[in-house]
Amino acid sequence: MELRQLQSEIGEWAQRKGWTFADDEIPEKLMLVTTELAEAMEDFRVNNHGMGWNEYRRDEKNKPYGFGIEIGDALIRLLHLCDDLDIDAQAMVEIKMAYNEKREYRHGGKRA
Repeated sequence: MELRQLQSEIGEWAQRKGWTFADDEIPEKLMLVTTELAEAMEDFRVNNHGMGWNEYRRDEKNKPYGFGIEIGDALIRLLHLCDDLDIDAQAMVEIKMAYNEKREYRHGGKRA
């Protein structure tokens, strides 16, 4: 499946589930992506010792959680945002990767 198709499916799912937003809510939606990444960091810091990256746990309601699940949540939120704003995430990634390919190794020696 292409990223473009996944984005569309996430957008359709969000509509069906009532997850719509207005432009003035964009900052909140961006922070929710950050929250998912913070949850991934917390899992890495506290819970992930000895687990594989694709392993996850389930809570008492059978909801999956763990490092990879939180990364997935962040991607879902980003693709939902892109779909609502008519941003072609696949095209944007392709454009940026084409540029990145021309950059120096580690962008000239950056640490991270």
